[in-house]
Amino acid sequence: MGPMNRPRTFAERIAHVDMDAFFVEVERLRRPDLKGRAVVVGGAGPRSVVASASYEARRYGVHSAMPMIQARRLCPHLVVVVPDHAEYQAVSAEVFSVFAEFTPLVEAVSVDEAFLDIAGLRRHAATPAEVGERIRRTIRLRLGLPSSVGLGTTKLVAKMASRDAKPDGLLLVAAGGEIEYLHRKPVRALWGVGEATHARLEEIGVVTIGDLAALPRDALIRRLGGALGGHLADLAAGIDPRPVAPGEETRSISVEETYDTDLSDLGRMRRELLAQADRLAARLHHERLLAATVHLKVRYGDFTTVTRSHTFSAPVATARDLYRTTLALLERTDAAVRPVRLLGIGASGLVAADAPRQLVLTEGAWVEVERAIANVRDRFGHSAVDRASLTGEGGDDGRLPGSP
Repeated sequence: MGPMNRPRTFAERIAHVDMDAFFVEVERLRRPDLKGRAVVVGGAGPRSVVASASYEARRYGVHSAMPMIQARRLCPHLVVVVPDHAEYQAVSAEVFSVFAEFTPLVEAVSVDEAFLDIAGLRRHAATPAEVGERIRRTIRLRLGLPSSVGLGTTKLVAKMASRDAKPDGLLLVAAGGEIEYLHRKPVRALWGVGEATHARLEEIGVVTIGDLAALPRDALIRRLGGALGGHLADLAAGIDPRPVAPGEETRSISVEETYDTDLSDLGRMRRELLAQADRLAARLHHERLLAATVHLKVRYGDFTTVTRSHTFSAPVATARDLYRTTLALLERTDAAVRPVRLLGIGASGLVAADAPRQLVLTEGAWVEVERAIANVRDRFGHSAVDRASLTGEGGDDGRLPGSP
């Protein structure tokens, strides 16, 4: 085989694709008047937080997870858009269908980012950078959305490179240049360095990843423990053997709400949980998933947060099952005697809806009813069908028929 016909090695085989200000950009597709303006997606209440911020807003110091009241203070002309998670999930599915056209080796990190192993494309493109640009161009032309791509020999490097490529860019860290690239980065950029670990490292003068790499491995293990110390020592040395793992997408879905005024009425809490169970069931239906476990999250007025969970004997997806179980979990909290700031429901242990499972005798009718509701909503919108108890016509406690 001559040198011109020899397969390219594609040493920088791992791509990290991250959509830019994803929620904001999806909203801009529907509202072109938002282009060029400082925009955030998030709740409008005084206790809400920013879910996504445009780059125009970020110039004022606004960022995701920031309290909305602080974001408005930093940027008085900020435009706040209420999130539409069903739409974001639908667009996310289109983004991931683009990824799948390039390679089956796609590992979802969240709704708007993923790792791709592109080594299999070495016969179809001259360089990994060419593949990255094709991915970005396809997403832009087909969906009208900006994305950033990082390319490298490891997940760690690819992830950092995509961050440096933002917004709407591409960065390849060439094989052999990983150490130079990593060592000038702040140590906080490493996976596993949270607030507490960062503080402990700062105490011993560690500021950059290079500083961390200069520490003896055994000294780092003594200070941080065997697992974390060894993990960080490896990453600082550029050692990250983790492969792209297809199918290991986010294994949970959740919905939650922070309230402008603390809740103290159990009837109101039940109605809120019913609405959340309805939304969660709709997302499970949209993604054709069943949940093995349901989680309840309660944050009290003093910011103390508790979680409760229940695992079903067989996976479920109906709002009825999710809600009845959530009510039982609520009784295992202090919500009856402590003001509640936030409520949330999550589903984990997700499996494909077409996976074989055992139905209980009373479940079939409810599955058909909720499937019919979901089909109507898919066609005419979520508001086309609503539960009577959420419209003021079905009692005041939010209970479904047959609820405990």
